[in-house]
Amino acid sequence: MSHLWLPIVIFLCFLPLAACLQCYTCLIPTVSPVDCIKFPQECPAGQRCLSSTATAKQGALEMTMYEKSCAIPAQCGLSGQKSTAGLKFNYTNVCCDTDLCNSAVTVAALSWSGASLCVLPALALLLS
Repeated sequence: MSHLWLPIVIFLCFLPLAACLQCYTCLIPTVSPVDCIKFPQECPAGQRCLSSTATAKQGALEMTMYEKSCAIPAQCGLSGQKSTAGLKFNYTNVCCDTDLCNSAVTVAALSWSGASLCVLPALALLLS
């Protein structure tokens, strides 16, 4: 009888892996990638993690802004120009598809610790 529950337990263990993507989001765009006060945010279904860099140059002044957020796929891979505070910024958007992948520090794509903790009880059921 316990063998009938095994497929259900294994299925339920992998449900959290199908959860929405988590991305870093900056509270406000910053002039340094280190200064970004970032926090993880669960993105709406179908969105990706975005890292955007925008550079403006006016005379001797050059400013680069960094932004992190969730984004719809249409925003990904875009480059162009936008104006803010009287400056024209050339921007580039880069997207990625794994949890917290838009960090300045490399983060593992998936955390399998939750899945491995679920597999142990499934193995116990199988061996009983």
